[in-house]
Amino acid sequence: MNEREELGRQASIDGFAHEHVVVGLLMKKYQNVSLVDLPLSTYDIVIVRKFDKGEDIIRAQVKTAKTSVSFTGGTRGGVDRTYKSGVKEYTQSTTTSDVVIGIHPKNEDSFDLYFIPTVLIGKLNQKSISLNKIQFLKNNYYILENCKNEHVIIKECKKNGFNI
Repeated sequence: MNEREELGRQASIDGFAHEHVVVGLLMKKYQNVSLVDLPLSTYDIVIVRKFDKGEDIIRAQVKTAKTSVSFTGGTRGGVDRTYKSGVKEYTQSTTTSDVVIGIHPKNEDSFDLYFIPTVLIGKLNQKSISLNKIQFLKNNYYILENCKNEHVIIKECKKNGFNI
């Protein structure tokens, strides 16, 4: 196996492992969290929050974030990539998921989670964002819990000097 194939294989393994890490971290906080076992789904995780008057389901897409978080999907990276004519790249939006979670490995055993609501992604109109620009979203569970509330998200962006 050449070096490029080995890097692709490791990226694929990291992606799957990071999905499990995120589920574990969220499960400790919200309990009712699950990986989605649907290979064509546009999101990886479902978080169910129960309230007196019902429940809220948050659809989350997980992305490994070394220096930035990608908002695109529909393509396959890594060693097991296959190209099919019917598969098209797309940018995450409110129709595909509610939040993109960028998982940033600080080291082997420690991670930061960046919660980027798709209502914000729609306003940014770009395919990725640098972690340096979204520090206020790091481990910000208030943002995750309100990811579908555009008013709250815009208010928090303005409060933190993030221009949209």
